[in-house]
Amino acid sequence: MSLGASHSSDEIRAQAQTFGFDAVGITRAQADGRDRRNLAQYIAEGRQGDMEWMGREIARRSDPRALWPEARSIVCVGVNYGPAVDPLAVHDEPQLGAISAYARGRDYHDVLKKRLKAFGRWIAATCACEVKIFTDTAPVMEKPLAMRAGLGWIGKHTNLVSRRFGSWLFLGEIFTTLDLAPDPPEVDHCGSCDACVRACPTGALEEPYRIEPRRCIAYLTVEHKGTVPPSLAELSGNRIFGCDDCLAACPWNKFATPTLHADLQPRAALMAPRLSELAQLDDAGFRALFAGTPLRRTGHQRMMRNVQIAADNQARQARHIGHDTTGAPTYCSAPADPALP
Repeated sequence: MSLGASHSSDEIRAQAQTFGFDAVGITRAQADGRDRRNLAQYIAEGRQGDMEWMGREIARRSDPRALWPEARSIVCVGVNYGPAVDPLAVHDEPQLGAISAYARGRDYHDVLKKRLKAFGRWIAATCACEVKIFTDTAPVMEKPLAMRAGLGWIGKHTNLVSRRFGSWLFLGEIFTTLDLAPDPPEVDHCGSCDACVRACPTGALEEPYRIEPRRCIAYLTVEHKGTVPPSLAELSGNRIFGCDDCLAACPWNKFATPTLHADLQPRAALMAPRLSELAQLDDAGFRALFAGTPLRRTGHQRMMRNVQIAADNQARQARHIGHDTTGAPTYCSAPADPALP
């Protein structure tokens, strides 16, 4: 059955929750010159670091029609992964490893891909069209598309912010040959707030809406293949995979709710693992502990690098503890933000 553009759009929006999505919006499969210019500047400045893939196929990455010429519309979806507990609380216990909230459970790529396939099949069958699905696995600029589809806006921390879900949305896309009625894009609601910029431990948010990934702890612990510069390693605390500081600082999170999706619930073993136990993992132990989670992507060697950095920071903090005249412990202040190596 083929439906009209408006009817099809309404039907698709109405069915999104049935397939496990908390947010849905539609935008046209069109290029935006700003995306291409921003990406080209990002690459020219070398900010992709070890993420060489970002410099490939800039034309396809910044133009949905270059990726798939037959595409006319894009259905953008979001899944809430809001944490039930403060993701930053673990930083008060330096003997424990801090893992980003998105990585504490099953790999979201697997979760979203299964749902996207089911939703895509339904769209193709119901609306007599062709579809292609994506979830952070192809040259798709997800955040700009999600903003144009009305799911949220790109905040000063360079991530998507939703009025309903704060900073905690996984994104996916269904490209379709349907010519659908689009949703209005979301507007920026950050205002004068710069909480996320001030929250970054390494000063990677050099200015609002601009990040230097090579100073970002999420990049350094997940994507970076080499040695972490000592000045940045000292600022990473006990973070061993990712960093939630800028996301958690966003005031819009006050409207967020913990995820109810069973397949995104955190594993108890990954909430706050002991650094001393992680340090004992061999490759087989690493694979067993992190099977089916995003942490597998780092590999055993990089994870041990991250764990060693966190352990060194714990030891350094212990050495720096002193006592004032009242006998209360006092801590040395953190070193100043380093210059980019």
